Amino acid sequence: MKDAFRCYASAAFGMEGLVASELKRLGFESAKAENGGVFFDAGSEGIMRCNLYSRFSDRIYILLSDTVCRTFEDLYQAVFRIDWETFFIQDAAINISCKCIRSNLMSPRDCQSVAKKAVLTRLHEKTGQSVFPESGSPLPVQLAVRNDRLRILLNTSGEALSRRGYRTWNGEAPLRETLAAALVELSPWKPDRPLHDPCCGTGTLLIEAAFAASERAPGLYRPFAMEKIKCLNRSNLSDIRHAAEHAYQPDRIGSVSGSDIDGEALTLASRHVRQARLPESSVRLFSSPLQELNLNSENGVFLCNPPYGERLSDQDHCRKLYRDLHSLRKRHPSWSLCAISSDPAFERSYGQRADKKRRLYNGRLECVFYIYF
Repeated sequence: MKDAFRCYASAAFGMEGLVASELKRLGFESAKAENGGVFFDAGSEGIMRCNLYSRFSDRIYILLSDTVCRTFEDLYQAVFRIDWETFFIQDAAINISCKCIRSNLMSPRDCQSVAKKAVLTRLHEKTGQSVFPESGSPLPVQLAVRNDRLRILLNTSGEALSRRGYRTWNGEAPLRETLAAALVELSPWKPDRPLHDPCCGTGTLLIEAAFAASERAPGLYRPFAMEKIKCLNRSNLSDIRHAAEHAYQPDRIGSVSGSDIDGEALTLASRHVRQARLPESSVRLFSSPLQELNLNSENGVFLCNPPYGERLSDQDHCRKLYRDLHSLRKRHPSWSLCAISSDPAFERSYGQRADKKRRLYNGRLECVFYIYF
């Protein structure tokens, strides 16, 4: 059984470098970033570790083909050449998704249809099977056609890795878990310093900080598509999970706290902490207006995702909140402050230029992560 694969970790724009560094820390020295993701080499156990431990990547794929594709015949032949019989379980559901960008082939539905026909024809020729009930576990395949270049990818993650399993309610301004983890990583915070989110909402930033402090694998309590893919060596996957469980040290979570004026959001945050299987005492939550917030500790980091004021009617309120963040930092002179916003007037409203800035995307919104040391 083959157990060496060319892999691809997809990432949001601006986070490719973080994903590459993370993969190298996990032992994948071949990791090389490009726009939208990182290529690396791994076997089945390595792919499982990536799915379990990656804090910043969207999904982990096996690259099955990378070729020029200008016609439907090119597409059919590229798909047909792949040895699907090594991946396929008799009743597997063949789920093909497709994205087309700036190419001759611009119909995802037609590409899916052609690819499905090629897969089934190949399977019929190689296995003799003529009926495919597709009632079993999914075989998730993605076609990416960009600038007439086709990549055929096998999705080993299943649902996006941002779906850690703890967040069942999002509140008004959800922050994707992978982006929250990136903000924690890019901030000056270290686990031996206090961390406080003064606009904590439903608690995503705080939970991701607690994961980082306790060496908790973000995917510890969720399944992955690779656990049911035939070609992968699945014999040691449960051992890798057990090792991740033993590495988790909740007693290492220090001072992580959050506040908000929205009682419903705080209730959801408390629920999410429980659903993340963190000790309830590990993340302290309380209600406080930003203008009145005063903390007794020193040398901490304020980390937040304040409202952006996307609607004109909200802009005045949000820009006043940015000024309040500046006042908060003045009341805590030994603390750093970090905030992400899509508002180009953030620094002007805050009243000071940031010491460091990083461009990131919150969904499709282009944002800037502002750091005040």
